[in-house]
Order: sequence, then structure tokens, then C-alpha cells
Amino acid sequence: MTDALRSAPGAKADTAARSNEPGAGAEAAARSNGPGADGGLATAALHELAASPARPVEIELKYRPKTLAAGERYLLADAVGGFHALGPPRTVRFEDRYVDTADGALARGKFAARLRRSAKGTIVSVKSTGRRRSAGGAHRREELEGPADPVMPPRDWPASEARSLVLELCGDRPLTELVTVRQERRRRKLRDGDTTLELSLDDVEVVAAGQVVDRWLELEIELVRGDDAGIEAVAAALAPDPELAPARRSKLQSALAGVRGHVRRNGPPAAAAGSTDGTAVSSGHARGGETAAPKRTAAERPAAERPAAKSPGVSAEDHVAEAGRKVLRFHFARMLTREPGTREGVAVEELHGMRVATRRMRAAWRIFGFGFRPDRTKKLRNRLRDVAARLGAVRDLDVLLEAGETYRKELSATEQRGLEPLFASWRSERDAARAILLRELDSDGYRRFVDDYRQFVDTDGAAVLEAPATAPHHIRDTAPSRIWAAYEGVRAYESVLRWADVETLHDLRIAAKWLRYSLEFVREPLGPEAEQLVPRVTALQDHLGWMHDADVAAARARRFLVDRAGSLTTAENAAIGRYLVSREREVARLRRSVGGPWRGVAGLAFRRRLGRAVGNL
Repeated sequence: MTDALRSAPGAKADTAARSNEPGAGAEAAARSNGPGADGGLATAALHELAASPARPVEIELKYRPKTLAAGERYLLADAVGGFHALGPPRTVRFEDRYVDTADGALARGKFAARLRRSAKGTIVSVKSTGRRRSAGGAHRREELEGPADPVMPPRDWPASEARSLVLELCGDRPLTELVTVRQERRRRKLRDGDTTLELSLDDVEVVAAGQVVDRWLELEIELVRGDDAGIEAVAAALAPDPELAPARRSKLQSALAGVRGHVRRNGPPAAAAGSTDGTAVSSGHARGGETAAPKRTAAERPAAERPAAKSPGVSAEDHVAEAGRKVLRFHFARMLTREPGTREGVAVEELHGMRVATRRMRAAWRIFGFGFRPDRTKKLRNRLRDVAARLGAVRDLDVLLEAGETYRKELSATEQRGLEPLFASWRSERDAARAILLRELDSDGYRRFVDDYRQFVDTDGAAVLEAPATAPHHIRDTAPSRIWAAYEGVRAYESVLRWADVETLHDLRIAAKWLRYSLEFVREPLGPEAEQLVPRVTALQDHLGWMHDADVAAARARRFLVDRAGSLTTAENAAIGRYLVSREREVARLRRSVGGPWRGVAGLAFRRRLGRAVGNL
């Protein structure tokens, strides 16, 4: 059993949760506790497996804090019951899908199953529901775990004892999702001698049909290694606290009760209205594969929410990788928020916003990527690059067409007609690029990318590159030199700026972009000075960007005139030629006037502000 999953148990279903309430069939099976239609011999074999001394046993304490402060008192304490904290709390996020057959085969066999997806893949955990409690309140139960594929039936999962157990109980019957439990877990290790515990404070959300229907706090203390006498000592230390109530239900049992309560108060969640009790919510990830769930855009999934904050919230104390994860999570949410509008294709700003989000994420990988393992993140980075390219192909043509329409609306009707072949060609290119983009967004590969990316950005510690303790690995240690290096990359153009051609100025624009991102991503710890710095860099970048757009328009108009020389009328040739000249004049104007925004970045006032901002780190 991996340390990550040993330290992050999901719902622990006790005897009272045997039914799991997947439907009337499961209820009847749970009441009888007898063998199912194909389970008598299997159940006996499984209970023989459960008696094996080699089978892992989970030992833990579970409490419901009455307030957040009551739970944090132990989470943040330097010592608990004679155990000393090994480090600060770390935050991880899980989404667990609990599954069973429609007739409750797992519940009938006194087991519960959970699919947990992480950056390393999907794990199935099969746990006995017949828990034992010690006099001190420690829960003991047996469990099996193994790799799984959330979109395949169990018979196609990699071989493991957990898979064998599921097949023994369920046969080929498809698995149906009972309920989803999301957790934001803050955890830290405790040690006393050779005994190690993990203490975690969980903010638990119950999700049915994409709606959060219940929420609570739970404090858990699990024995990671060593003598279980240590956990009993901690139980004795916590017993007198009136702010902690022993958890009488497992998370699964509590989640199902929460769904039932929601149904009684509000009726079934929209997607579960056809279910007899509102708990058997279908899921394409958790079912065995016979019935496909309705396709949804990635942005319609529960985690695809617009970020509540206006910035990623990076702090100077953040590990480089976790700061990068904050930035990636922030812009990933923005990307998903823009996806429905991008699909509709009515407002071009939706596609623009989605493209900006992908570009910000690609920039974040460049700035923070050295904190992650490249072998573990390569697929995510490559797919993001492909999505960004599809969006960029459409957006670049939108920019051309928008600028062209601005130019054309000031012209006479005759002159406007003369430009139509050029703009019609660009619209045709855009339609073709949009068709390619929509195929990408509708593909199974994109949906898998979104699932994998969401799991990555929501799982603290995923794919982090281990570094020596003495290596610089916090934002306060690494950002100053990177900001100054980015600024050096901009200042290097000072000696050639007066004579720079368009290509060189485009390179300056790219250098300004990296300086802007280097500042923007760590804006909060830089302090108020950052509010004066970023707009000046943005002004330079925008000025050079407008010049680049005009240069691209001129080059494309010139190529169109050459390629279509034999098919254009004299009036069309003349109108497009005048448009080409107007774009060349715009390039020259912007090139002559670059000095103003340049001085805003290269001047003494900017350098002093930059020094003060970096000093705040």
C-alpha cells in the first residue's frame, strides 16, 4: 500500500453502512447479509482472504470537530499526546468516487469500494465494512488496493488482489457510482520513537449530480508505522476534549445520509431525478462501461469553476513547484470557464480568454517548471501546447479580421467591395481552423487531458522534483534572480533599439512578455510596487504587439496579391494594395514611437521600483 493512500484513507464504511443504499436490491441484500445469487462460495473465500495475517490493517482515530478552531488546535500543535510534529501541514485535494453494482454486490459481501484518481493514476481501494473499535476508540479494518482504469470495467484493470475481490463479488456486472466525496486535506506527520502517525483535518464535500449537497469537518489520526499503543495514547489524550466528538459514521455512510437529507429537503439533484433515492448517480468514470454517460464539456464538470480570487495567491514562502501549481490551477479554471463560449463561437472574447489562459499556463511551466519532474509532466505540457496552438490559429485570424474591419468601415462601399476577396479568404481560413479546434475540444484525448490536468493541479506534491535541503526552492530564494534575469533580457536591447528592425523588436516583445509574467505570477509577495511595474511592462508589450499584428497583416496581404494576381480585378488589386500600404505605414509609425513605452521600462524610476519590489521577497 502506498504511503500516499495509507495516509489518505477515504470513507470508512462501518457495519451500519452495509447497504450503501445503491437501490432496493442492495438494501434487501444488506438486511439479509446472505450470499448473493453468485456470491456464496466467493464470500467464504473472501472472508478467508480477510483473515490472512499479510493483509494490511488500517488503524485510525476519527473525530468530528465542533468548530474549525477545534480541529486546527491539533493540526497546528507542535505536539499531540506525546507525539511531536515532523513538519508543517501540507494540503492535498482528493475526489473519491464510491462504487457498487446496482444490486449492491459489494455491500452484500460486507465491502466498500472507492476509486481515487491521482497524478500517478487511479487506485481502487476495497475495504471491509466490519470495523473493530478498541476501548480507546481506534478503528481497525482490513483493506486491499490495486491499480484501476476508471473508464474500463474491472475485468480490464491490471491484476491485483483488489481487482480479484471485486470480480469475485460483482462478476461482470457494471459498477455504478453511489456518491462522490471531495476532500481538502491538511495533514502532517507525528512521531514518537519508532511510531509514526499522520494527523489530518479534512474539509469534506459530498457531491451528487455535480451539486455539493453536504459538508463537514473531520479529524483523523492514522497509524503509519510502529506500535498501535501509540495511537491509543493519543486517543486517551484527546478523549477529554468536549470540542471533539468521536465519528460514529464512516465518510461513505455520512455522505449517503447527506444525499438522502438533501433529497428530502430539495428533491433529487437534477441528474439523479430518475433514481429511487437520489444516491445512485451515474458516472462515466465509475461505471463498468456498458452505458455511456452523456458527454459534457470539460467546463461543465464540477471542478470547472471560475476562480473566486483575482490572483493565484502565491506567497514568498511557497515552494517553487507549489507556487507554480497555484498559478496553473488559477488559469486552468479560467480556461475551463471560457470553454462553453469558445464552443458557441458567438463572442470572440471567449476564445480570446481561453487562449490567454493557455498561454499563461505555458508561461508558468517555463517559469516554475524546474520544480517539477519533467518525465511526469511531459504529457501535460505537450497536450497543453497542442490545445494552445489550436486556439492560437483561430485567434490570430480573429485579430486580422477585427483590424481589417476597423480599417474597412471608414471606406466607401466600392473600396470595401475591393477588399472582400482578401477578408473572405481569411474568414475561410478561420472557419477551417475553428473546425480543427472543435474536433480537439470534442476528442477523448482532450477530455483525458482535462481530467489529468485537474488532478495534477489539485494534488499538492504531485510530480515535485526532490531537491536538497540547501538548494534554493522557495519563491523568496528563486524569484529575485529570475526577475532580474528577465529584466536583463529586456535591457539588452537598449543599445540596438534605435536601429532595430521589426524582427528584432518582435524579439524584444517576447523578452518583455517574460518579464511581465515573472512579475505577474509573484505579484502578491512583491508588494505594492508591483502595481506600478506590471502596467509599464504591459504597455511596452502591447505597443510591440500592435506593430507585430500590422506587420503580419501586411505580409499576408502581400502574399495574397502575389498568389491571386491572375484572378483579382483591377479594383480589387488596388484596394488590397492600399490596405497593404496602410499596414506598412502603421508598422513604421509604431516603430518610430516605441521610445515612449521603452523609457517607461528602462528608466531610473522603474529600476528603483523593481529593486524595492524584489527586496520585499
